[in-house]
Amino acid sequence: MSLKVAIQMDPVASINIDGDSTFALGLEAQARGHTLFYYEPQHLSMRDGQVYALVRPLTLRREHGNHATLGEETRLNLEDDVDVVLMRQDPPFDMSYITATHMLELIHPRTLVVNDPAEVRNAPEKLFALHFENLLPPTLISRDPREIRAFRDEFRDIIIKPLFGNGGAGVFRLREGDENLASLLEMFGQMNREPVIVQQYLPDVRKGDKRIILVDGKPAGAINRVPAAGESRSNMHVGGRPEKSALTKREQEICEIIGPELKRRGLIFVGIDVIGDYLTEINVTSPTGIQEIDRFEGSNLSGLVWDAIESRL
Repeated sequence: MSLKVAIQMDPVASINIDGDSTFALGLEAQARGHTLFYYEPQHLSMRDGQVYALVRPLTLRREHGNHATLGEETRLNLEDDVDVVLMRQDPPFDMSYITATHMLELIHPRTLVVNDPAEVRNAPEKLFALHFENLLPPTLISRDPREIRAFRDEFRDIIIKPLFGNGGAGVFRLREGDENLASLLEMFGQMNREPVIVQQYLPDVRKGDKRIILVDGKPAGAINRVPAAGESRSNMHVGGRPEKSALTKREQEICEIIGPELKRRGLIFVGIDVIGDYLTEINVTSPTGIQEIDRFEGSNLSGLVWDAIESRL
């Protein structure tokens, strides 16, 4: 089976080839004989119900400084000329992102979009996790300062972060008595009109924030991300240290609870975050972590993702 694959992503020239999951997925597709096309979200258009993109043929290689070759730009009808679209640009999950899901929904599943664009739109990563009872730590979603202060008064040590952010950006830890809460809420309010998400601080984060990859609803691998000294965030691009890690009994239980729903929604490639015994996020937009897991485990998670994609075709 030789497929035409369009990858909707951020600028390919600036990716980190040692950690980027989209790069790994593209390499695996090439190894299987699939043809790659690349475009950035601003090159996606719709006219009279037809969805198309200005794309460039893409060849990838694992060579630092020479990892991508782009061909001449051409216009492709994403329903007629392409078999698979990988929607892989990073959030923020803003109206631009949401508009892209609406456009790609018009071609799915005749052209398979991974992940299902309607379900991506309906599963914002911090909100979607709330669908599963008893898996999250105490959590508040609000933009009312009184509610947020009352939450901190109750739990004394909290994490506050943008509801639709990513990559650890804008994440703050506020202990009891911290005098920055009012200023922080003012700053968030000036940036947008969205609520924030507030959670009880979990001391277990010092032991690590587990990233678990699920493919077609099944756990495929995990990596522990340990925060740097003096840092409450464990994201690897802000200094988190990756460690080899197997799933605990509780983590297996979490995957068994959420896995069937992920599969039902057509969310083929998902990354969840677990701290201690608690699920904190379900990442469905552009999950990362597969290269780090592969290095520790000698696995090929990209191969599992492509097996799942090809099985649908």
